[in-house]
Amino acid sequence: MSTFQQVILYTDTDGRARFRETEIALSEGSPAARLSPLLPATACQLRQSPVGFRSEFHCTGDAQWLFVLQGCMEIGLQDGSWRAFRAGQHFYSADTLPEGATFDPAVHGHRSRQVGDEPLVTLFVRG
Repeated sequence: MSTFQQVILYTDTDGRARFRETEIALSEGSPAARLSPLLPATACQLRQSPVGFRSEFHCTGDAQWLFVLQGCMEIGLQDGSWRAFRAGQHFYSADTLPEGATFDPAVHGHRSRQVGDEPLVTLFVRG
């Protein structure tokens, strides 16, 4: 059976954002066009960020897919690591603030930045 590699940005038990990967089964469709089962979605939103865009540490408000349509977006974690996502790549952003926690920019969330010489265009799809 074919699978789709899903990259997930999530909040670990210590409150810190981390990446993990999982597979979504492509169990529907035909041998020529494998499909996943339908995934829930409630809304989508486009964003364009100019060259030089960067954010401070923040948590995702609502879990959502993020697809890079143009440019390159880097996501930075509290441990100092960065992961780049280019046009055609994605991740599922689910690093929400732990229940009952007060946001601490030294512990929680991720930061992002545009990289390269073209604006960043992204599509958010909420589940």
